[in-house]
Amino acid sequence: MPTSTVPTDTNRLVSLDVFRGITIAGMILVNNPGSWEHIYWPLEHAQWHGWTPTDLVFPFFLFIVGIAIPLAFGSRLERGGSTRDLYVKIIKRTLIIFAIGLFLNAFPDFGLAELRIPGVLQRIAVCYFFASIIFLNTKVRTQIAITIGLLIFYWLLVKLVPAPGYAAGDLTKDGSLPSYIDRVVFGKHVWAQAKVYDPEGLLSTIPAIATTLIGVLTGQWLRTEKSRIEKAAGMFVAGAVCVAVGWAWNSFFPINKALWTSSYVLFTGGLALQFLALCYWIIDIKGYRRWAKPFEVFGLNAIALYVVADLMAELLGMIKIGQGTLGSWLYNDVFSSWASPVNASLAFAITFVLVCLGLMWILYSRKIFLKV
Repeated sequence: MPTSTVPTDTNRLVSLDVFRGITIAGMILVNNPGSWEHIYWPLEHAQWHGWTPTDLVFPFFLFIVGIAIPLAFGSRLERGGSTRDLYVKIIKRTLIIFAIGLFLNAFPDFGLAELRIPGVLQRIAVCYFFASIIFLNTKVRTQIAITIGLLIFYWLLVKLVPAPGYAAGDLTKDGSLPSYIDRVVFGKHVWAQAKVYDPEGLLSTIPAIATTLIGVLTGQWLRTEKSRIEKAAGMFVAGAVCVAVGWAWNSFFPINKALWTSSYVLFTGGLALQFLALCYWIIDIKGYRRWAKPFEVFGLNAIALYVVADLMAELLGMIKIGQGTLGSWLYNDVFSSWASPVNASLAFAITFVLVCLGLMWILYSRKIFLKV
């Protein structure tokens, strides 16, 4: 990955970097407890239908990916820049992010027979690709229509088309249409812990693209000539509408992260809009920034942070100490020596985040920013 110096654009949205940093910090926190058997409920995913704060992390990140598209490409298009160069950049970035995701899935064994093909970075890559192509070739009204169309199409598809051997509209882990397609297409290459479905599966990527497009629309709103107060208010109101519609839709198409249901898209997209509006008001309008510096450091190196955290977690499970691993030794002998199991698990996760922050701060202090 190439490097760049500290962003110097005076119009840069610090709130977006902070929002990205809070999101990636949350992702690392929930992915690295000291023990998976001892976790506070807000740091766990919902068992199936429903949501917890943890279920907001991934859609928030896709929302941010969407916002960055018009912020990165909009001015170049307005100046009459070459769209061919943009397409090359989009394809290159998509392939690199997807390849990094496959590498992390394969590390450290690199067993190709059951290598998981879907994944977080793979979904980000695919959603980034399609959202970018849609942005380059359509106007705002068309983008809104596409977003709504994707959500309705996915809802009707999942509710009306039965998986072989199951009833139409079955939304169970093994009986839903997205789960069946994952098993048929990926076979053994799905998430090993689920086996019958993949939380970043093929069909559920359709509504995930809609999540990214909500971000694309938000990014274009932020580029308008509206005042900052109007922008913040617009995001908050739009977010409230999305939350209300998503919650209403939940009654007959339940909020579900693994299936990435249409209600989940609108509900989490609405919350993302409101959270960004809050960050935008506090940081970019009121100017309260000192508290947010650690999250800005995280946000400016988000992909690098994700990769480093994933590799660190793998190494903690590989390095042997006595009869266990370095990770289990730290949890059992260091953190559990002074805290209850659930608090020791949380302390482990927080320490993991702080170590990552230290590593990213070293890059930040040297003005090194890894770009894909």
